[in-house]
Amino acid sequence: MTQRKNPKHHIKSGKRPENLTGFIAIWAGQFFSMTGSFMTSFALGIWAWEKTGSAQALALVGVFTYAPLIIVTPLVGVFVDRWNRKLVMMLSDFGAVLSTIVVFILFAGGNLQIWHIYVTTAFASAFQAFQWPAYSASVTLMVPKKFYSRASGMISMVESSANIIGPVLAGALIGFIGLQGIIIIDLVTFVIAILTLVFVFVPQPLTSPEKANVHGLWKDLSFGFNFIFSKPGLLGLQMIFFGANFMTVIGWAVINPMVLARTGSDAQILGFVQSFAAVGGLVGAVFLAIWGGPKKLVWGVLVGWVLNGILGRFLMGVTQQVWVWMVSVFLLAFFMPTINGCNQAIWQKKVPPEQQGRVFAVRRFIAQITIPISMALSGWLGDHVFEPAFNETGGWGVRFFEGVFGSGPGAGLSMMIAISGLMVTLVGLTGFIWPEIRQVEDHLPDYDEMGDGQLAGEKMRV
Repeated sequence: MTQRKNPKHHIKSGKRPENLTGFIAIWAGQFFSMTGSFMTSFALGIWAWEKTGSAQALALVGVFTYAPLIIVTPLVGVFVDRWNRKLVMMLSDFGAVLSTIVVFILFAGGNLQIWHIYVTTAFASAFQAFQWPAYSASVTLMVPKKFYSRASGMISMVESSANIIGPVLAGALIGFIGLQGIIIIDLVTFVIAILTLVFVFVPQPLTSPEKANVHGLWKDLSFGFNFIFSKPGLLGLQMIFFGANFMTVIGWAVINPMVLARTGSDAQILGFVQSFAAVGGLVGAVFLAIWGGPKKLVWGVLVGWVLNGILGRFLMGVTQQVWVWMVSVFLLAFFMPTINGCNQAIWQKKVPPEQQGRVFAVRRFIAQITIPISMALSGWLGDHVFEPAFNETGGWGVRFFEGVFGSGPGAGLSMMIAISGLMVTLVGLTGFIWPEIRQVEDHLPDYDEMGDGQLAGEKMRV
């Protein structure tokens, strides 16, 4: 009996689920897995600090986390579109499991060194690069189209809640079960995530060369870029995120140093600020999951960036009140699930499922390539431009902006955060001026509303 192919829905076998049951099962498995990962990350951070006493050593973990993602991501999309996406997600989890097992064995034998953390982190990161393109592309066919925004909110909810619960659990348990016990819990959560993937039906897209537009490896590597650059609305939307992410990280990277500098290194206040940010992200994700986003999704993206910049970053930069900092980080985190969720829903509607692996991987690459650049620039600007301007007698910061930002340690960093907020707001407003962005949902039809001839024409233009 041959399988019936449905070109309208682009599903290879079975049919699109009419409810969220399968998605919720995988979503729950990812919650356990991410909670375990945050527990291990927290515990390893404590171990690394006790082992080295070096902040730079901890910062390098971030480098080894992002570098493989940036390098591998464009290639990842090619395989996500060619392979079974359920198996790709399982492979991603398996790589993380293998990395965690190596750390466990080294620690149990008393041989764990800081460089082992760098290597295993880079290894796990390379495998994790497969997770998001495969997961997000699978959600397109697992969830009814009207629930795309809600699904994105639920995914953000997992990330935020795991980020809160994981460190709290690790901090409470590490004194009783140690690092070994935390790692064992992490491994158990990985098993749960993999089992949910084994037993849940994940629809697969049509994978014929005609439908997927699959070519040789080199052409497939460039396919995602060609697709995005051939669609002015989607390209403009991506450039909004490129610019906003760049300015966001410049401001976000100096929030912790600013709080410590202006409070005399009060770790408790910093902890409150970080907690309010995490709770804001969780509340924002729950809000989006219930609300589902505005009817015109692009408004959720653009208005979200404007409010994120003004009520979050700018407000935090121009005040020295701790309670305002807490409200600000809550708000800037609150708007992020709506921004990301509405954007994700637009892309899920416009990009054919059999091409989403390559296109979504390029989206992630473009967004993440700004992170190391803006982080490095942020540190240099803070140390060599803004802080000296407020700490030196007669500095331009003291002369012109002392009435707004004060003076002394942290004042220059506050100005950086405020400028970052204004620039993020300006980027969001730019989207309203650019017709291709403002009307992207109207100008570009959804993939399941195109006829075969129209789809063929779109692919030829790509």
